[in-house]
Amino acid sequence: MTESTPGGLENLLSEDRRFPPSPEFTAQANAHADVYSWADADRPAFWAEQARDLLDWDTPFEEVLDWSGAPVARWFADGQLNAAYNAVDRHVEAGNGDRVALHFEGEGGDTRTITYADLKREVSKAANALTGLGVETGDRVAIYLPLVPEAVFTMLACARIGAPHSVVFGGFSAEALYSRIVDAEAKLVVTADGGYRRGAPSALKPAVDEALTKGEHPVEHVLVVKRTGQDVEWTDERDVWWSDVVDSASDEHTPVPLDAEHPLFILYTSGTTGKPKGIFHTTGGYLTQAAYTHRNVFDLKPETDVYWCTADIGWITGHTYVVYGPLINGATQVIYEGTPDTPHRGRWWEIVEKYKVSILYTAPTAIRTCMKWGEEIPSKFDLSSLRVLGSVGEPINPEAWMWYRRVIGGDKAPIVDTWWQTETGAIMISPLPGVTETKPGSAQVPLPGIAATVVDDDAKPVPDGAGGYLVLTEPWPSMLRGIWGDPERYADTYWSRFKGLYFAGDGAKKDDDGDIWLLGRVDDVMNVSGHRLSTTEIESALVSHPWVAEAAVVGANDETTGQAVVAFVILRGDAAGGSESADEVQTTLRNHVAKEIGPIAKPRQILVVAELPKTRSGKIMRRLLRDVAENRQVGDATTLADSSVMDLIAQGLSQPGAKQED
Repeated sequence: MTESTPGGLENLLSEDRRFPPSPEFTAQANAHADVYSWADADRPAFWAEQARDLLDWDTPFEEVLDWSGAPVARWFADGQLNAAYNAVDRHVEAGNGDRVALHFEGEGGDTRTITYADLKREVSKAANALTGLGVETGDRVAIYLPLVPEAVFTMLACARIGAPHSVVFGGFSAEALYSRIVDAEAKLVVTADGGYRRGAPSALKPAVDEALTKGEHPVEHVLVVKRTGQDVEWTDERDVWWSDVVDSASDEHTPVPLDAEHPLFILYTSGTTGKPKGIFHTTGGYLTQAAYTHRNVFDLKPETDVYWCTADIGWITGHTYVVYGPLINGATQVIYEGTPDTPHRGRWWEIVEKYKVSILYTAPTAIRTCMKWGEEIPSKFDLSSLRVLGSVGEPINPEAWMWYRRVIGGDKAPIVDTWWQTETGAIMISPLPGVTETKPGSAQVPLPGIAATVVDDDAKPVPDGAGGYLVLTEPWPSMLRGIWGDPERYADTYWSRFKGLYFAGDGAKKDDDGDIWLLGRVDDVMNVSGHRLSTTEIESALVSHPWVAEAAVVGANDETTGQAVVAFVILRGDAAGGSESADEVQTTLRNHVAKEIGPIAKPRQILVVAELPKTRSGKIMRRLLRDVAENRQVGDATTLADSSVMDLIAQGLSQPGAKQED
């Protein structure tokens, strides 16, 4: 990724539009410009101050960072604390028990309002129930639930007794669930009869039942939340209704003080092959960075803000920015069970208007989908309460960024485009609202206390205007402590590419200002006739055309060029290209990419599709698109929100006009 890039590439990721913070926003902002120099001067001291300021400790720490066992860090290791106490009890003790912690909105419109006092009672009851079912400190608990309040209660109950939780996203198959249960040696599974999805009940417990028939496992009990009322199979010695053991449990429970390095959770990265890769995080450092980033990146004012992160708890974003970060900071937040288009395409904006949401954190995929539906839908709702907008999950195209700011943010709300990973635990690169002059499409700068840079193949930092590999050069508090049960795999996976540097697996580029642009996974970088091209850059070029709402680009094997660019695009509902023939649309878009980037980036094939294959968390599964582009049998599509999408795409590729070649 250090070679010269084709003509136009630098221009595509050099953005002239700038959005400085307003003086009014800066005056009230949590973050200040001088925090960068303070943190750079002594990173461990900076993080120690955050840990003492943002968390309550049962045993104060003296030691800040022990890096002697690199690449495994130990932060605040001689201190003790409890995550659930920090997220719940202390707010009640401070007199904020009546503050709303969770506004739950079910897909069908059912609602629950849960204050911090309510949360303390529910989490205490769940902790007592888990203990009654034989769960002890150090035991692992698997959680396979929809996004309902009981999911939050369960995570915090596990934290309260020191039982590391392993949340498995409800869209995963029985096979995937089984492999995660076995790898974590989970003693208990918490699930539900089902959840609601696109207006209908979607079963969950049958997948647990099937998983537990696949082989040996350590599960003693399955705790079942009644959500949909579906009939379920029942194993009397093993299965227990939540209502039978939690509702009757005592609401008095004392949190267990735990070492700062006690494991808090295991989270398995999606899309792995072979043995699951269980990323595990510990308590003190993770909570410190979760709380600091949530407070400052979103400029949280807990007394007045209503915060909404649209992620599911099955992903790291749901752990850090639905459960731990917001609750540690005493936030009031919305959690929503359903999808953006059920029962109508204005559902999200209806919720923003209803609860007067002031901070919204969502994925570029969702933003581009809303673009495709048209701005007349959000324009029907009052979005004036929104004051900070966030983006997470993948690089955001500049045009989607601009649409998000203009249509959703009323041309006034700052956008924080965040880069981080399951492995990093918390946000690493992002603008700070009130401080950073934002730039469409760029995550821009490492946060205070974070050391990140872009290097070439020889691990040398690249100059401004050049591309390479994103690396982290110093330990950070919320970093993973390893891969569960496999320390060698941890070292091989993240630390072997560049000696002494954490390689995130992502390509990145510095623009002429030194701001960082994320280019996606290195394995999403194509080598076309010796030129390395980023799928993100080609997707950005396609989406910059007024006809295109969303695009996904993959590299397909090609006898002549090594790899060829294959693009799948969704046209806007009001696209002028709707009346053109398929050949004319493809020719126009291919020429547009050539103009924006250079002839080398012109797609060999463009297919206009109605939808792209996405997981329920909104990630585009480019692996499946690559199968189609290379005429292979499509791989496992069980995690897709709609598996029929792949059939439609495969049929479309076989139609006349689907292929264009020079």
